[in-house]
Order: sequence, then C-alpha cells, then structure tokens
Amino acid sequence: MVRVAFVIGEYPPKERKRREDVALSYSTDEVEVGIISVDASPYYGLGPAEIQLVAPYFHDAYLRAEKEGYDAVVPLGMLDLGVDGGRSLVDIPVIGPSQASLHVAALLGERFGLVCYHAGAIPRHRIQIRGFGMENWIAGYRSVGMQLKEMAENRDKMVETFVAQARSLIDDDGADVIIPHGISQCPVHIKPDWLTKELGVPVVEGIGAPIRVAGMLAGLGLRHSRVRWPKSDTKPVLP
Repeated sequence: MVRVAFVIGEYPPKERKRREDVALSYSTDEVEVGIISVDASPYYGLGPAEIQLVAPYFHDAYLRAEKEGYDAVVPLGMLDLGVDGGRSLVDIPVIGPSQASLHVAALLGERFGLVCYHAGAIPRHRIQIRGFGMENWIAGYRSVGMQLKEMAENRDKMVETFVAQARSLIDDDGADVIIPHGISQCPVHIKPDWLTKELGVPVVEGIGAPIRVAGMLAGLGLRHSRVRWPKSDTKPVLP
C-alpha cells in the first residue's frame, strides 16, 4: 500500500470537510490518502507576498508527512505552495497540483484552456506556467469572476459561468483539454466526470491528478533528482 499525504490549510469547518472528502475519495486498493494539516489558509486569498510567506509552513508539513511514514506528499491548491523548496527537504516525492495537471494534460491533448477564479490572478498563473516551460501549450485563460469564499453561496452561477468560459476556450481558442486552475471550482464544487461529459474534452483537475501521480511515482520507487534538488538539512523557520 502506497501512502500519499494531502496537505490542507485552515478553512471554515464545512469548507475544510469538502476538500478532505474529495481528497480521500481518491484512495484506492493500492493508494491510501491521508490528511496533514498546515497552519496557513488560502481561503481569503493569497497574493505574491503571502505565497512566499507560507512556504515554511508547507515545508514543515512535508517533513511531518515523511516522518509519519507517507511515501509521497501533495499540497492542496494550484499554487504549488512550498513545492520547489520542499523537494530539497524530504526524500519522498513532493507533487505540485498545477505542475502535475499540466503534465497529465500533455498526455491527453496539445492545447490547454485554463479557467481560474478571477481575472486578476491570470498574470500570476501565466508566470507560474512559464516557469514550468509549458506556456506554449496554453490556448487561453478565462475566469469565473469570483473569489474562493464566494463560491459556496453562488455555486450554480459559478458552474454556469465555468461551463460557458470553458466552452469559449474550446470553440474560440482551440483548447482540447480544460484545466480548472483552482480546486474550489473543480473538483470541490463541480464533479470532473460530469464536466468532461458536458464539455466533450478531458478535464484535468488539481486533486485527483497530483494524488494519483504521487502514488505512481512512489509505487515505482522514483524520487526527485538530487542534481536538480540538492538535499538540504535546513529546518523551516516559521514566522
């Protein structure tokens, strides 16, 4: 049995349970998903400063996951929080949801349409994807025009807007795969199998894809390259 830790920050109890339930649903007979808590929350939004600020909290969570015997670890959210540094801290795979979704999508199509929460986040997502060297795969970006904390109370509107924006990416920009660049859209509030049937193209989301990639790498005995990520013995210094 391969054990994959899913790192979740602070959320209101109902929102936290939604995310835990989705993550745990990706357990199989071969992969057991467990939850690691971290004292940082994306619920009210994370800008560039906050993204850097929370990295030590996620580094600490990765170290705890390894100490607790997990074979791989995945942070919640498409910001891939603390992933790059975490790979130098632990000897288990640290899989970023955004990076994993892009690479899974590359096995299914050639032009990706990304739908995020609000338009103000698109420049940040563009820079992130450029850093992965995958900007040429992107057909276009859209948003549902909502903050994360607004989605539960406006779910129907969010779903309707998401579907319309995704169809625009497919019809107008030539996207052949849709990536929800925000897990609170899909798979938390929109089921990916329903969305795939509705849109007629593959939908690669940021909880199932990274968990299964993490389980696969751990099952194959693969680890991050120490040429690319030299091992560090530095412990995270929390603010």
